Amino acid sequence: MAIITISQGSYSKGKEVAEKLAETLGYECISREVILEASNEFNIAEIKLVRAIHDAPSILDRIGYRKEKYIASIQAEILKHFRKDNVVYCGLAGHFFVKDVAHVLKVRIIADLDERVKIEAQREGIARKEALRILQSDDEERRKWSTHLYGIDTHKPELYDLFIHIKNITTDDAVHIICETLALDRFKTSPESQQHVEDLALAAEVRAALVDLEPDVDVIASKGNVQVHTAALLTRERNVLKDIEVIAGSIEGVKQVSVGAKPKNPLD
Repeated sequence: MAIITISQGSYSKGKEVAEKLAETLGYECISREVILEASNEFNIAEIKLVRAIHDAPSILDRIGYRKEKYIASIQAEILKHFRKDNVVYCGLAGHFFVKDVAHVLKVRIIADLDERVKIEAQREGIARKEALRILQSDDEERRKWSTHLYGIDTHKPELYDLFIHIKNITTDDAVHIICETLALDRFKTSPESQQHVEDLALAAEVRAALVDLEPDVDVIASKGNVQVHTAALLTRERNVLKDIEVIAGSIEGVKQVSVGAKPKNPLD
C-alpha cells in the first residue's frame, strides 16, 4: 500500500499516467475533485480555489484573495484522501504536503516542449507562437507559486523519486516503471509512516479551521496532541488563545490543544 503523487507541466500526459496507474493498482485517483471538495467543505467559490493553486502570488495579492485560507483548504482535502492510503494524486502541490512521508512515491512527468505546443495550438485553435507563449507563462506562474509559498522550485529533480520523460518512454512504460518502483520495500506503508500522514492531516484540518481567525498560524499534531503557534499572541490581547483552543478542540481526533506564541523574527 502506498501513495503516489504525480506532478506535471501542462499537456505532459501526467493525468493519463495517473489514471492508468490507478486502474492497474486498483487505487483511488484524485485530481480536480479535491478542489471541488474543498470548495464545498469550506464554502469557498471553486474559481477562487483554482486560481489560488495555479496563479502566481502577485496575482492573488493584487485581486485581494485570501490565499492562506484557500491553500489551507486544499491541503486539508488532499491529506484527507491520503489518510486512506492507496491513492494516486495528480496535480500541483500534492508532493509538498507529504515530502517527508516514507511511503509516498513522488513522480514528475515531463514531455517535449514542441509536443506540448502542438497540443495547445490544436486545442485552442491558435498559432504555435502564441501557444508557446501561453505554455511558458503557465509554467512560470506555477513555478512562482511554489517558490513563494514553499521555497521550492517544482522543476528541481531532487524533489522527486522518479523523473520520467514521455517521448521514447510511453505512458504505458511510465506506469510499468512506477509499479516496479512501488514494489520496493521502502515505499510500503508502515505503522510509523501512516501515523505521520495522520498527524499531517489532522494538523492541516485544524489550520484550515483556524485560518479565518488567525491566518498566520503554524500547527503541529502528534497522535491527537495539537500545538498551535501564532504571532497573534505577540500583538493582541490573550483572549484570542481561548478562541483558538475552542476551535481546534472541536476537530474530530484532537485530544489536547496547546497554544503558544511564534518566535519573533529578529530581522523584523
